[in-house]
Amino acid sequence: MPRQVQGYLYLSLAMVLVGSTVVASKVIASGLPPFTATALRFAIAFPFFLALMRLTGTPWPRPGRGDWVLLLLQAGAGSVGYTTLLISGLSFTSAADAGVIIGTLPVVSAAFAILVLGERPRRSLLAAIALAAAGVLAITLRPGAGGTQSLIGNALILGAVACESLFILLNKRLRTAIAPLALSAVMTGAGLAVAAVPAVLEAPWTTGMTAGAAWAVVYYALVPTVGGFVFWYAGSARVSGAEASLFTALAPVSAVLLAAVLLGEAVGANQMVGIGCVLVAVLGMGMTARDQARRRPAAPSQR
Repeated sequence: MPRQVQGYLYLSLAMVLVGSTVVASKVIASGLPPFTATALRFAIAFPFFLALMRLTGTPWPRPGRGDWVLLLLQAGAGSVGYTTLLISGLSFTSAADAGVIIGTLPVVSAAFAILVLGERPRRSLLAAIALAAAGVLAITLRPGAGGTQSLIGNALILGAVACESLFILLNKRLRTAIAPLALSAVMTGAGLAVAAVPAVLEAPWTTGMTAGAAWAVVYYALVPTVGGFVFWYAGSARVSGAEASLFTALAPVSAVLLAAVLLGEAVGANQMVGIGCVLVAVLGMGMTARDQARRRPAAPSQR
């Protein structure tokens, strides 16, 4: 099988696994408090990332004090904030709606870069932001969407997306280059430390844990978190970055389809319109990035 085709398969599988986290989080929300589930997720995943670092000979990072502060902020926002808000939001809204909102991550991250970093927006990016916003509005403002509870749930899911976007922006501020595997290990370890105290305050031993929620946490920790990382970087190593970005559009599609198949949720016309808008927005951004990469002059040889 050609190397590029292998890359496409790995990236597709990685994004399908990312989409499955929405379904897993929906199951978790019915049987575990959010911080407890988050702490358990990282406690399970952390040793596996350490083992992968040892197997691959990846050194533990040694950033400066300022970078450690940024890493802790990343762990609080992108790791703990994202997971807890996702699980909390799914207590109020459907996994299918959440899947559409999660799919806006690349667009929201680009919008954050404009607002926070002062990056100059392109017309294509502004169009993508408008399309993604239309997709979210299509599912949020539809008749019979579940009233206030659904609005609260969708707002929490959007908050999770904002946390992940903040993670991406903070990563751009790091002065020390950190290997992806080492960064994932740091994030799971720091995320565990950040989530541990609020998890204890939730007193999960008094609420009872369902078997389904426990298995969903184990799945979330090992398959999408560790396995998704392995597949994504295996795929990214075989294709260009611009090509890899196109595959992020598969995450919301897989989330909606898995919600329908595994949870039996209905997927209506408004959700189809919503996911269509998000898909066009994400694919449009990816294709623009790919075209710009192709037009960019090749770097001179360093030999």
